[in-house]
Amino acid sequence: MNIQKSFLEDETNKGCLYLVGTPIGNLEDISYRALRILQEVECIACEDTRQTKKLLSHFQISTRCISYHEHNKHASGKEIVRLIEQGKHIALVSDAGLPVISDPGNELVQLAIESNLSVIPIPGANAALSALIISGLDTDQFMFFGFLPREKKDKKEKLKELLETTGSIIFYESPHRLLNTLNTMLEVLGNRRISIAREITKRYEEIVRGTLEECISYMDDIKIQGEYCIVVQGNMEKAEKKDELWWSLLSIQEHLEHYMNQELDKKEAMKKVAVDRKVSKRDIYNHLL
Repeated sequence: MNIQKSFLEDETNKGCLYLVGTPIGNLEDISYRALRILQEVECIACEDTRQTKKLLSHFQISTRCISYHEHNKHASGKEIVRLIEQGKHIALVSDAGLPVISDPGNELVQLAIESNLSVIPIPGANAALSALIISGLDTDQFMFFGFLPREKKDKKEKLKELLETTGSIIFYESPHRLLNTLNTMLEVLGNRRISIAREITKRYEEIVRGTLEECISYMDDIKIQGEYCIVVQGNMEKAEKKDELWWSLLSIQEHLEHYMNQELDKKEAMKKVAVDRKVSKRDIYNHLL
């Protein structure tokens, strides 16, 4: 069990790990708090130091950068934890957006938690959620998947696992694999509604909404470039069935009480129960006698 209180109450004299959200394109999307933290920490752990230095240079921040990426995460992670234990404050950033999502930062967070160090989020822009909220698809339930496997066979297997998912599903994809991925989705998931967002917040931002077939046809006729977020509609047939049978685990008495708790009188509540269960109102009445 691990309980982390506000860093302001921490009396261990240890440092902390800040997870700092950076812009996904438009530099105006960085927060005042993120800029302050990037200025105040002892160093910034970066996915690509060259990319981060461009951001820091724009905002005239001179904090030292250290490298933390997929190929050096084990050695670099241990060193970062050691520095935090000595009282250093370190910020972790990705090339764009929130760190830890689809990058090796998650392993650093786990290492810090195992060492009883404070891990503090500094919220910021996120491509996946930005793509979701402009998709026009369900936002009540959704899941983030990230990148599908490269090989078509593996890709199909993963999509089959998602076949019954009722909420929207968010994927990342690179330009040279986009059409292959869309065609595989059509083959496995059927002709669902999707939204494809490219270059979110940037100059050439573009959102394509429609069925998989419509979007594939459109993409066939244009030059595919930039980074893509694909939001795919969930299994609507299963979702509708689930909505229809929300009462299936309730007894008739509990079903009735559900409606009466909504300030319906008993007569109206019985009528609604009968409609849900596709029986006559008399059947409900007789059951309750």
